[in-house]
Amino acid sequence: MKPHQHHRETEAVRGGTDLTRKNGPLSTPIYQTSTFEVTDSEQQVRATHTDMFYTRYGNPTHTVAENAIAQLEGVDAALLFASGMNAVTTAVFALLKSGDHIVAQRDIYGGVTKFFTQWLPKFGIETTFVDTNDYDQHARAIRPNTRLLHIESPTNPMLRVVDLKAIAAIAREHNLISLIDSTFATPINTRPAEFGIDLVMHSGTKYFGGHSDLICGIIAGRRDLVDKIHEARTTLGGAMDPHAAWLLLRGMKTIAVRVQRQNESALRLAQFLSRHPKVRSVNYPFLEGHPQRGLAMEQMSGGGGVLSFEVDGTGEDACGFSEALRLFSLAPSLGGVDSLVTVPVLTSHAMIQAEERRKMGVTEQLVRLSVGIENADDLIADVDHGLTVVGSNTRRPEPVRV
Repeated sequence: MKPHQHHRETEAVRGGTDLTRKNGPLSTPIYQTSTFEVTDSEQQVRATHTDMFYTRYGNPTHTVAENAIAQLEGVDAALLFASGMNAVTTAVFALLKSGDHIVAQRDIYGGVTKFFTQWLPKFGIETTFVDTNDYDQHARAIRPNTRLLHIESPTNPMLRVVDLKAIAAIAREHNLISLIDSTFATPINTRPAEFGIDLVMHSGTKYFGGHSDLICGIIAGRRDLVDKIHEARTTLGGAMDPHAAWLLLRGMKTIAVRVQRQNESALRLAQFLSRHPKVRSVNYPFLEGHPQRGLAMEQMSGGGGVLSFEVDGTGEDACGFSEALRLFSLAPSLGGVDSLVTVPVLTSHAMIQAEERRKMGVTEQLVRLSVGIENADDLIADVDHGLTVVGSNTRRPEPVRV
């Protein structure tokens, strides 16, 4: 973990830039180029390992964004990727080999579950899945060939919170690499390196970009590990486009104020839903009654902008609710300024076997809300109106002005 010179809000805006430099562009330029010209062969050789050789290797726009992310996370280095899944797959291929073993919690994004269960076995890498909050089970699952502990916190879509200190301690004891998907938390709410986690992964598509207009993956952490992953990224070719990296930088400047607003509105929505007669259960880390609420409040400065809940009805009712909303757009993804709704069994966890979904608690009645930055009262009114379809014969009530 590296020391922070400024608060999160300041690092989000000014991170990655030289604060002593004057008389230059305030906004980072877009180096929208595939390659860079040199004067002679000696310079060509020297440039190979810099960000001014070939954009698959790196790019000056990437460098500013990566330095800003590393500063915000409080780690040695960061890397950008073409997508969140590209970040995970590249990191695993860089750090593991045939015959190695992974211990992963059961509650992780469906795409990563598919990668671990359907793709990694083709390369001779096995994964054991364990209950998310059973840390003795994590330890018991470790084998002599285990190399990686993979976790996610808060989890998608059940919003379970993982004890980061406990996981980091297990990893240290067994000389393992700890990797967390911290997309839901963001570095505004949690900085996992402060708890001893080696590598932090984000789908930068979500809160870092913040406007649902780019696809991005992020890996940040220890320099030695990031260097290995960088070498693999160069070979596998998952570098981010420079213009998208510039959009990411622009989005990062407002991440702190966006996340603060989303924290506040999501908590209000969770509290409203917890009192609603047509809601069976609500999952949100800072909501009273959440099983890891105390831990969440120790590790997080806010509960995040995502919550999930079960309608007191059927899967058809969950779909009807999601279709009845007007301010919550029916779309996958999360973390942007626009509020979104999705039914996880049809989107993020559709590729997972039904039995595995049941073990996670992902039911047909479960709805996930990504809270944007609209007025919280308007969002609550929209959700309240949408719930009128639950238990009724019609799936779509008349539109309401909110």
